[in-house]
Amino acid sequence: MSGIGRASALIGAGTIVSRLTGFLRSVVLVSAIGATTAGGNAFAIANQLPNNIYAIISTGLLSAVVVPQIVKAAAHDDGGRAFVSKLFTLGTVVLLGTTIIATVAAPWLVALYAPGYPPQQQALATAFAYWCLPQILFYGLFALVGESLNARRVYGPYTWAPIVNNIVSIAGFLVFIWLFGPTGSATAWTPEMIAVLAGTATLGIVVQTGILFLFWRQTGLHIRPDFAWRGVGLGQIGKLAGWTFLMVVAGQLAGLVQSQVMSEIPKSDPGVFVAQNAWLLFMLPYSIIVLSIGTPYFTRLSEHAAAGRDDEVRGDIGRSIRTLGVFVVAATAALAAAAIPASRIFTDSPDEAVGAAGVLLCYLVSLIPLAVLFVVQRSFYAYDDTRTPFFFTILQCAIVVLTAWSALWAFHEGVLPSAQLVAAVALGQSFASVVQVIVATWLLQRRLGGLRVGSWLLALGRFALAAIPAGAAGWLVFQLLGGTAGWMVSDKLLGALGAAVIGIVVLVVYVGFLALLRAPELSVATGLVRRFLPGRR
Repeated sequence: MSGIGRASALIGAGTIVSRLTGFLRSVVLVSAIGATTAGGNAFAIANQLPNNIYAIISTGLLSAVVVPQIVKAAAHDDGGRAFVSKLFTLGTVVLLGTTIIATVAAPWLVALYAPGYPPQQQALATAFAYWCLPQILFYGLFALVGESLNARRVYGPYTWAPIVNNIVSIAGFLVFIWLFGPTGSATAWTPEMIAVLAGTATLGIVVQTGILFLFWRQTGLHIRPDFAWRGVGLGQIGKLAGWTFLMVVAGQLAGLVQSQVMSEIPKSDPGVFVAQNAWLLFMLPYSIIVLSIGTPYFTRLSEHAAAGRDDEVRGDIGRSIRTLGVFVVAATAALAAAAIPASRIFTDSPDEAVGAAGVLLCYLVSLIPLAVLFVVQRSFYAYDDTRTPFFFTILQCAIVVLTAWSALWAFHEGVLPSAQLVAAVALGQSFASVVQVIVATWLLQRRLGGLRVGSWLLALGRFALAAIPAGAAGWLVFQLLGGTAGWMVSDKLLGALGAAVIGIVVLVVYVGFLALLRAPELSVATGLVRRFLPGRR
């Protein structure tokens, strides 16, 4: 357990710093181009395009398939050197080809993702996209190297490298403000402005990837270009990745529908950029808690599954869900209570913060289910089963598409105001995730002959029981300090401070109630937290 704790602390600490600098990056970006402007939404679409490809590579193929396969390849006579060399060569060729094709197709990609944008805004988004789409190559290499490091239990660099990206971006965006001043108009942009803003975003990814390569020697693997892609099991990866690829493509198609729906929102209302920033807030606890704790568990779970020790896998699943749950439930309560001041960090006015907070709350509905899904889905991957996750993900994607289209229909019929369209899309996504995790858990229980679901559901119930008064206490603090007319929403910096105050209140009350309930998971959580303190090992 100490190895899991040390790895979790290392990943978690890096993720915290990365997310905090990422927050600052987004604050500076909003200050430069606005939260609900035409320019802001144009850049949001363009900069999201390479991220969509990265999602296919990282969330799909790499984390699902490569980690278990590299763990297995370590048992080869050469320690997996030939396997990794062929894998990296093939991956680089595919990434380079994909980058070239996507960059050439930039105008069509923008038109596909944002059909509701007027011509000037589409042209601006396309100009941004030409600068942003080369990120695909470097995102992919970053994911390939990072997941290989994770598979060799070298967890730190993959988590800490994005901090450099954020620093480069912050510096570049500040230079943009210094040179050109804040602007969001779709007609005010010059080629120099586009190059500084979008070029900065891409430069950050390039530097981030280059730094990660400096740590490769810690894997103990010496790789070389190898175009002989047969003979060491790449066919098995292709078979496994086929289902994963289709699954992630389905997710991207669902995201495409959401983007198309949001492109019809008037520029003065919460749109694509607001949705992205709300998602950034939503992902803060997910990244810090779920990825930092769950990633080391996944590596160990893969080893147990490969050895056929199903009972130990069941134990891993239960322990990881209970450990994740004690933190995730607290984060959900804290972020819900602080939704308005937290949203103020990424908006230009209190009214914009209230609208963005509604979007965040709709996303938060799925935070706890997604933590459970992280464990359940990767349990299938540990058994080299990517086919089953494809089917329950297809169900989730279908619900996402149907709810997004329903929201758009309600908007066109005048039933749903444009200011609430993004929130409706977010709520539909959360509902789809809840359905997905229920189906996925049922399927995994059938496969393993039982998951001891009752034990970790009971634990989640205890956490929820403690979270209700904790969240209420945080909301009461917000109201007592002025609510939407108070100091917490008067400025971006004060919004961050207010969110921190509310979060501390929620956490203190939550821990107190868990202690009263004598929750056994509290001692485990306390042990993990102690590993973040200076001087602890």
